[in-house]
Amino acid sequence: MPAKAEEIVFSAKVKDREMSDNQITQFIERYLDGSMTAAERTEFELLRKNDAAIESKFAEHVQFIALMKQYGERLELEKRLNAIHDEIDVHALKEELTIHPVWIVRMWRNHHSKISVAASVLIFAVLSILIVTGKLSSDKSRYEELSQKINTIDHKVKIIGAGARTPVKPKALASAPANFRGTGFALTSNGYLVTDYHVIKNADSVYVQNAAGESFHAKVIYTEPQYDLAILQINDSTFKNLGPVPYNVKKAESDLGENVYTSGYPGDNVVYGYGALTSAANYAGDTTEYMVSIPVNPGNSGGPLLDEKGNVIGILTARQTQMAGAAFAKKSIYLLKTIQNIPTDSLSRTLNLNNKNTLAGLNRKQQLKKLKNYVFMVKVYNQ
Repeated sequence: MPAKAEEIVFSAKVKDREMSDNQITQFIERYLDGSMTAAERTEFELLRKNDAAIESKFAEHVQFIALMKQYGERLELEKRLNAIHDEIDVHALKEELTIHPVWIVRMWRNHHSKISVAASVLIFAVLSILIVTGKLSSDKSRYEELSQKINTIDHKVKIIGAGARTPVKPKALASAPANFRGTGFALTSNGYLVTDYHVIKNADSVYVQNAAGESFHAKVIYTEPQYDLAILQINDSTFKNLGPVPYNVKKAESDLGENVYTSGYPGDNVVYGYGALTSAANYAGDTTEYMVSIPVNPGNSGGPLLDEKGNVIGILTARQTQMAGAAFAKKSIYLLKTIQNIPTDSLSRTLNLNNKNTLAGLNRKQQLKKLKNYVFMVKVYNQ
């Protein structure tokens, strides 16, 4: 319709006050986008001034447009955040992210109720304006499209909340400083290890590091505090089968005077220690432990104690502070009892100990070379 004809129709409608809601909406949109003539704008402004209902619809429409603009900006922000997220290298994050939650997690924990209420208010406001302006009934397809987008945003808000409640534990780097450190050694080739209970007690997360410096996430599947023993399982996707364990766990007690040795991580590198079995009990008379004349440090806790043939006869638990070069080791029979006590439903893989000792007959240097791939540094993190 030519501009002159539109102006005549508009003037007639204004004079007769016979305009439907859709026509009012069209006039409002023409007014706002500047397509009205000067005369039409003057008449429409006069109509708004004299008709409270028209002025109310005009204000509601302006508010609706502002809200849609905000909604568009929100979608744009969401798009930018998703792009940033796609660029993040999750595997480069350090363990501190688990210990110190990122700002979005802290914000959700502190204000999740407010965020949920704000999202609900936004959705209610959009729907209310749609109903008042007639968009809900006159343009069903646009409403359905908008409703789907709102549902998508609401779903993503819930996902953020769920993610905040369950922080992701990124893979620890070899350089990440642990709160406490000890030693552990493999029971099987498929990722089961043993260490001391006091090493992993109160841990929020546990990682084990091999001789090559590779770190793997591990979980504690069973503990026997009375024996100071804990069973771990490596559950990292990057972990590869170790191959047959070269030692076995001795079922009988060893004799006094036997030469023994150990391998562990009192520092960043594996340390070899040797000595002799000096007592069948510790100083307190506890017969579940041997006393050995091996100099050890706190990081040695959980390391294997082996005899000359390469049989595991104990697990190092503590050192004697009153006498240099003396330490204690839990006897291997209590490791076997601990393994037998593990509930079946705690094991996601088979835990079958090796009965063949391939260290027997090798000299000490050869034994240590084969042993190093089965002894791990245990790194414990807590808040």
